[in-house]
Amino acid sequence: MLRKKLMTFSVTMALTVSLLAGCTDGNQKTTLEDTTKIVQVTKVDGTTITADVGELTSDQKDISGGTPPDGMPSGGADGKAPDGGTPPEGMLSDGADGKAADGGVPPEKKESRNSNGLDKNVPSGDLKENGEPPFGKLGGSRFTANGEAITFTITDSTQIIQEFQQGSEEAAVEDIVKNSVLEITFDSENQPVKVLIKNLQAGKGFGGSDEVTNGTSANTITEEKTVNGENYTSDGDDENALRVDGTDATLKNITVKKNKGNSSNTENGDFYGQNAGLLVLNGSTTTIEGGTFQTNAVNGNAVFSYGEGTTVNISDATIRTTQNNSGGIQTTGGATMNATNLDVQTEGNSAAAIRSDRGGGTVKVVKGKYVTNGTGSPAIYCTGDISVEEATLLANASEGVVVEGKNSVSLKNCDITGNMNNTYNGDSDENIHCIMIYQSMSGDAAVGEADFAAEGGSITSKAGDLFYITNTDCTISLKDVKLTLANDIFLRVEGNSSSRGWGTDGSNGGDVTLTADSQKIEGNILVDNISLLKLSMSDGTSYKGSINPDGTGGEVEVTLDNDSTWTLTGDSYITGFHGDTSNIDTNGYHLYVKDEQIK
Repeated sequence: MLRKKLMTFSVTMALTVSLLAGCTDGNQKTTLEDTTKIVQVTKVDGTTITADVGELTSDQKDISGGTPPDGMPSGGADGKAPDGGTPPEGMLSDGADGKAADGGVPPEKKESRNSNGLDKNVPSGDLKENGEPPFGKLGGSRFTANGEAITFTITDSTQIIQEFQQGSEEAAVEDIVKNSVLEITFDSENQPVKVLIKNLQAGKGFGGSDEVTNGTSANTITEEKTVNGENYTSDGDDENALRVDGTDATLKNITVKKNKGNSSNTENGDFYGQNAGLLVLNGSTTTIEGGTFQTNAVNGNAVFSYGEGTTVNISDATIRTTQNNSGGIQTTGGATMNATNLDVQTEGNSAAAIRSDRGGGTVKVVKGKYVTNGTGSPAIYCTGDISVEEATLLANASEGVVVEGKNSVSLKNCDITGNMNNTYNGDSDENIHCIMIYQSMSGDAAVGEADFAAEGGSITSKAGDLFYITNTDCTISLKDVKLTLANDIFLRVEGNSSSRGWGTDGSNGGDVTLTADSQKIEGNILVDNISLLKLSMSDGTSYKGSINPDGTGGEVEVTLDNDSTWTLTGDSYITGFHGDTSNIDTNGYHLYVKDEQIK
């Protein structure tokens, strides 16, 4: 699910609360002063909510059959060395601790990693032959009731926020549904001042069903046919305007309008196509030529391809969505989406133009323009294999591209722009960036190595770092791409606070292999002490920047061929260098390898 909601706000509401202990009657009041309650909703009656009181406990799920040793991190970078267990020749297993004064030798660095590349404070356990840990875990929490109940009526004036894996966003009473888990804060006068709709991760955040839940449809095609110029509409809750189910169809110049209709469950909409404009499923191959797709409902994904064996081929269509969780083209459950020359624009939060979610799939896009305007709405959000050629991709309030988990994005001759304008509206200290590669540990994407490749075209960041990698392994390949930075950071590889469940704080860095071919790069590279970078520059690549200029960081190995150059813009500290140092222009600065000044 695109928890990739990055906005929070304040809606003022007040709540009148009546607490009911398990054996008390509805008139008994309980005094609450400066307390927080965790509850699960059992009934919604207009603005009156009844819920069980309880607590949250850890609910991690082992996804690969192994048991981690005590202290082993439950997610994020797997800690392996770049070559699968043993650091390559010329690299150290420790990190720089500080730079030299007046050009001298820096002080001795503190060792931070063992021979497997793991933090020395974390036992390595029994690794697989390829150096990976024999297990993986998905984050998550479980609500347990304690026998107490609470009833409250919304009147006016309290903050209501809906929490997602990667941020939060504005919410309303309508977003509180049966089985929602809430964190309610009361002031000293026993009035609730804040209601947080919790995301419990691993598919449990909003009561998402483990069973496929597609909702209903106002119009359904179940027999092979070709239609031309038809209009399909929907105003119903959890209802598609059009569904193609288990048969092949050709749709020419159709109009699909999802005018309204509530979504009872955000994750069911994100995963299974509930409330989408057009939903194609159950092995159908549907060809769409031209047409218009418009939605004005939460979970109003315009064109949704769901399930293995399902294929949507869509060309020359216009797509507009206005509400949250409403992507342009959405692919989940192992389906396929082939799109050519689309005009896509989304307005809501968590509404990527090209979007995949749980179960992923294969998405191929050629030409067209793909624009988003909401927060948490990158032009591409990837939990599958997505390739895009000769397209314009513009995110006006979000990252340009996000890749989650063991998945891939490949761009060829595309122009992509990201403008992530805040760190989740101030509710997080996480990074601002244009392209993010990470693992959320939510269960929506397999744990493993991500891939990002771009050839030709351009990548423009209007805010923050160009690349940000955290809590995952990944490869990045760049060839002849025009790069425009918003600040002086080209690449940041580092751990995160884990406040959003992205691994374990202190062991959720990144492991990156970056290959630059015929590429011009400017900007600094920062790699923290729980992260790794292998940087290879070839075929006339030029790099102007510094690496870990403050003298601290993780393992960084640089390979520079005879046709490529590196111009320093500050002192740089790495742990391995391969190439001819005559191709390095120090520009008045110094290069340190394993604490020794070599240039």
